[in-house]
Parts: sequence; C-alpha cells; structure tokens
Amino acid sequence: MTNRDDVAVRFVGVGKRYPNGHQALREINLEIPRGHCVALLGTSGSGKSTLLRMINRLVEPTEGEVIVRGRPVREWDRIALRRSIGYVIQEAGLLPHLSVLENASLVPRLLGMPREDARQRGAELLAMVGLDPERHAPRLPRELSGGERQRVGLARALAAEPDLMLMDEPFGALDPLTRRELQNEFDGLRRRLGKTVVLVTHDVREACRLADRIMVLHDGGIVADDAPEVLLKVRADPFVADFFRDADAIATPTGEAAT
Repeated sequence: MTNRDDVAVRFVGVGKRYPNGHQALREINLEIPRGHCVALLGTSGSGKSTLLRMINRLVEPTEGEVIVRGRPVREWDRIALRRSIGYVIQEAGLLPHLSVLENASLVPRLLGMPREDARQRGAELLAMVGLDPERHAPRLPRELSGGERQRVGLARALAAEPDLMLMDEPFGALDPLTRRELQNEFDGLRRRLGKTVVLVTHDVREACRLADRIMVLHDGGIVADDAPEVLLKVRADPFVADFFRDADAIATPTGEAAT
C-alpha cells in the first residue's frame, strides 16, 4: 500500500450507475501515486473517461468516494477543484474567439492574476510547449494546425502550475508523425516538471510509451493494473490478452520498436 502522502488520487469502492440503469463503473479501488503517469486503457464504453472525469467532478459517483490530495472531492468547491487540475482533451477545446495567447493565459486570469502577468505567463508556456510566442500569440485557433492547437491546449493546462493533469485522448486526432512528436515532447516535459498525469487512451502503443502504469478497463471494471513491460508479457485475463494481441510489434519500454 502506498504511503498516503505519496498518493495524488484515490478511488475507494467507486461505482457509477446512470438513471437508465447503465452501470458505467463498478467497485473501483485504486491509488495514483504523485509524479506518475497512469494510463486508462480500454475500448469505447469501458468506463475510462467516466473514471477520469470523476477526478475533477465532471461526473459524480453513485457509490464510493474519490479523494484528491487527501480530500474527498465532494468537499471541494467544483470550480476551485477544476482550476487546480490541468485538463487536456482531444482537439484542445480552445475558445475559438480568443487568440492563442489569450487561451494560454486564460486560467491565470480566472485565478485573479493581473492581465500583464498572465500574458507573460502565457507567453512563457507557449515557448515551453514549442511555439514561438511572437509568431503564434496573436493567431486564432482556426489559423493553427492540429498539432499547434494541441500544444496550446497543453500550455493552457499547465498555466496554473497544477500538480495533477487529466488528459482525455489528447493526441487522438493528430496524424501519426505529429502524434509521436507530441507524445515524446510531453513525456519529457511531464517528467521534468514532476506532474501526476491520468491519461485516457484506447491506443496500446501510446499507453506503453507514456505511462508508468497501465490500467485496462472492461465493462466498468479494472481487469489489469501493472507496468507496461509486465502487461506486454503477462496477459492472464482473456480480454487483456485479446486487447494486447498486436502488442508484440509495439514499442518496448525504452520507446524503440521491437524486432
């Protein structure tokens, strides 16, 4: 059992049943250590996005308790909790009428930072994620490529210096080359800044490249939970074995293609 001070997020007996009777999650018990990247892997409808969104109270559990930074999320103010957690989604979710710099500096402004300080912070973050502030700051999101928009989304998620980041299929809409480049850059940035990351993906390769630990969800439950290198070799559950069927040609833990 992990030392409680080292746990960023805990799920204790968590379930989610919708009014139509659908059981999206059942009896989830897990701990996410600080500074780790945990990937939630599974097919569509397996419950992985529902699990992720419980952390910032976009979805409320019907059973059990979600605890963030040692405090049950039901005791957090929803807005304060969400502003303290970085959140990156597919296609970045940028506000289309705001410039790149305004998007990147939005969270600091919402937290009360003076306008010029927030803009300075936004420019620093754009540079951190590989965008030239002078060239990209005045543009609108529609003037950017998909990879550039995703970089802005990452900059915005980092703006309030969160210790915890939630990422829901953040690279899913990108072409393979851009996707791999951003995965590698994000992995280096995450490790350098010591962020805790919960990543939702259906891509086995992405999970193995980025995560310290992978949780495979199926039918609302966790059917496997281990390091990538273990899951690539040991697939006791039939669903996990099937899900990893093409994994023998996947990247190894060092990121190089297996031969």
